[in-house]
Amino acid sequence: MSLHLKREIEKLKTKVLKLGSLVEEAVQQATIAMKNRDLKLAKMVIRKDIMIDEMEVDVEEECLKVLALHQPVAIDLRFIVSVLKINNDLERIGDLAVKIAERVPCIAENFQVSVEPDYVDMAQKVQLMLQKSLDALVEMDQGLAEQVRGMDDEIDRLNIEISEQIRKGITEIDNDFENYMQLLNIPKSLERIADHAANISEDVIYMIEGKIVRHTTGQEDE
Repeated sequence: MSLHLKREIEKLKTKVLKLGSLVEEAVQQATIAMKNRDLKLAKMVIRKDIMIDEMEVDVEEECLKVLALHQPVAIDLRFIVSVLKINNDLERIGDLAVKIAERVPCIAENFQVSVEPDYVDMAQKVQLMLQKSLDALVEMDQGLAEQVRGMDDEIDRLNIEISEQIRKGITEIDNDFENYMQLLNIPKSLERIADHAANISEDVIYMIEGKIVRHTTGQEDE
């Protein structure tokens, strides 16, 4: 690898990690805003999405520039291809944080449901998945990336459990239908964030091993 290409790759890594940090913060703030019915914090998350979108475009353009100017091969090429995919996953996570934040005004102003599911455990587990996937990227740690993949099943279980609680509320209390429908978006968005975190961990494994593990189970990987 030429010295110039090495510098470009380091700059690219710094940019995608900065984006990851911003997205991680948005998810944390969105879940806090939902828990505390904090309209001000929810609006902050929505505004932050503009910055996330701009950074996502910047990272993509940087990747394309490096590909065009340096024509990297082997591990350098895998790194840039993976960053392009991770970049997209991070932007989508930012969008999902906004979806959670957008539910806050309706629930804060009209919240009359008699049964409110507890999102705290699910939200904390999702945030941990995202944090570990980004740590795996920073440290190029395959073991940590595998841990993230293994956490996804628990999030799927919590999504089903919480969604069933909400659907039960819908069938039992007709006049709170709109509020329950707002609540139903929360576990769905958290579950999708977890899916994107798992995608990031799989791209880290591809960076390190050159092996595509997406759509495979842990058993198949052994």
